[in-house]
Amino acid sequence: MPRWLQVQEGLSDETLKFARAHRTDDVQRLLLGRAPAGVDVAGAVTQIEGWRTASHKLPTWAACDAVVYPSRLAMEQCSSEATARYKARLVGNVEGPTRLADLTGGFGVDCTMMAAAFHEVTYVERNPTLCVVTAKNFAAFGLAHVHVVQDDARNVLERLPMQDWIVVDPARRDTAGRKMVSLADCEPDVVTLEPLLLSKARRVLIKCSPMLDISQALRQLRSVHEVHVVAVQNECKELLLICGSSPKKPTIHAVNLGADSSIESDFVFTPEEELACIPAYTNRVGRWLYEPNVALLKAGCFKLPAVRYGLLKLHPNSQLYTSDTLCPDFPGRTFEVVSTSGFGKQEVRTLLGNLRKANIAVRNFPESVDVLRKRLHLSEGGDDYLFASTLSDNRHTLILCVLAHKG
Repeated sequence: MPRWLQVQEGLSDETLKFARAHRTDDVQRLLLGRAPAGVDVAGAVTQIEGWRTASHKLPTWAACDAVVYPSRLAMEQCSSEATARYKARLVGNVEGPTRLADLTGGFGVDCTMMAAAFHEVTYVERNPTLCVVTAKNFAAFGLAHVHVVQDDARNVLERLPMQDWIVVDPARRDTAGRKMVSLADCEPDVVTLEPLLLSKARRVLIKCSPMLDISQALRQLRSVHEVHVVAVQNECKELLLICGSSPKKPTIHAVNLGADSSIESDFVFTPEEELACIPAYTNRVGRWLYEPNVALLKAGCFKLPAVRYGLLKLHPNSQLYTSDTLCPDFPGRTFEVVSTSGFGKQEVRTLLGNLRKANIAVRNFPESVDVLRKRLHLSEGGDDYLFASTLSDNRHTLILCVLAHKG
C-alpha cells in the first residue's frame, strides 16, 4: 500500500475515539477545553460535525464507527445517500466482468453505492486528503476492489482502459467561489471531453447542478440518451445526464424519491411530447386540485400531465390542474377543494369565514405570498391551503383546500 494511504492526516486513534465518545457534546466547549493526551480536538470536531451531517444525509455512513469524515465543505458537496442509491440503480444493470470509473470521486458516496455492481472500480480524486479519507472508508465498507487514484480526471481519462460506465461530477465553482451552472464553465469541461469520454466507456453518467438549463445541456451535448431530474421529498437535488455513443432521442425522467430512497414517482416523457400536446383549459375549479412536484416543473413538463391524467389545466401559465374525479397517482400533491372565490371583498369574506391562518401559495398571480398574506390578514400554518392563481379566462381566483390523503 502506498505510504500516503497509510497516513491518517493527523487523526490518531485517540482522536477518533474521542470524537466518537463526544458526538453529542457542545463542540465549542470541546475546542475551548483542555485536550487529552494524543487528541487533536480540532480534528475530532471535524469528525463530530461530519457524523452529525451524515446522521441525516448518509445514515449508512453514520452507522459505521470506522468511517472517517472530511471537511465541512466536502460533506456539504457530497451526494445524499438517497440520490446515491438512485444512481446506483441506474448503472447497476450490467452483466459479466464489469468496470466503472468515477473521475471526480469527492467523499466517495456515489462510488461506494455503485461499487457493489462492478468487478473493478476506479475512484479518481485530485484532493490528496479526500483520497486518504475515502480509501479508509472503502476499506471500512469492505470494498477491496475499488482502486484509489490521486490525479486529475483528464489525466486519468486519457490512459483509462475501456469501462462499462464512467461517472463524472464537474465542479460547479470557479476559482473565486462563484457557482457555475453552464456545463462548459465547469471543471472538467464535459462538453469538450464528450468524444473522449464516449471512446472510453459504453455509458457516461454526468451529475449536474439542478440549476442547469436542460435545453441548453441537450444542445451542448449531442450524446444524451436520458435526463433524470431527481428530487428528494419534493426538493430538487440533482440533474443527471446519461450519454451513449449510439444516436438516440433523449427521454426525460422527472423523479421524486422518498426519505427511504424509494421512487415515489417517475414521470417519463420526451421534449417532443411536451411540445406537441394540447391540454384542455378551464375557467372553473373542480373538486380536486393538483400541484406538480418540483421534478416535473424543473423538467419543463407543464402541459403533458394534464393530457396523461385527463385533467384540466387552469391556464397556460398556471401550473395547476383540476378534476371532478380523483386522480390517485398524480406525481405531486393533491388537494380537496373546499371553496373558491374571486377577489371582491364580500366574496373573500365569505370564502375565509373565521379562518385565521393558512398555507398560502401563488401560481401565475401578480402578488407575492407576503403581500397576499397581509391583505387577507392570515398567519402561516394550519391544515388549510390557499392558492391564488389565474383561470383560463384570465380571472384571478382564490382556492381554499385541504391536503388529500391518497389511498
